[in-house]
Amino acid sequence: MSDRKKDKSILKKKYQGSLTVEAAYLMPVIGMILAVSILALFYFHDKNIISSCAYETAVVGSTKAREKDGVSPDILIRAFQERIHGKCILFPDAAVEVQVKENMILVHAYSRRKGMTVSTEHRMKVTDPEKYIRDLRRIGK
Repeated sequence: MSDRKKDKSILKKKYQGSLTVEAAYLMPVIGMILAVSILALFYFHDKNIISSCAYETAVVGSTKAREKDGVSPDILIRAFQERIHGKCILFPDAAVEVQVKENMILVHAYSRRKGMTVSTEHRMKVTDPEKYIRDLRRIGK
């Protein structure tokens, strides 16, 4: 047997288990990165759901505020809860505070869980587009 072949066989035997040891250190790190990535995805998913439900509630409040009887905060809180029901993964118990002012609807939605917090606030001005269109038609004549 030549010296070269002998050296290769010695090196093979010497480093045969090194990959196992390196993988034992590397796999927990990869697993942790994967777990944190999934948690971050769930967090941003719930944040977007809560934000969009709060925005939709503000729009509904703005539309209903123009009606004859107006709108109460209780109706908007119920509308928010209907929109968000069953959609969140990490924050299933989101709460909302609604303020109805003369010309503005303010919706503040938030949730907390294990040191994480999601909070969003949306405002919607109560507009009267019918009055604006009538004024434009009257000016045009």
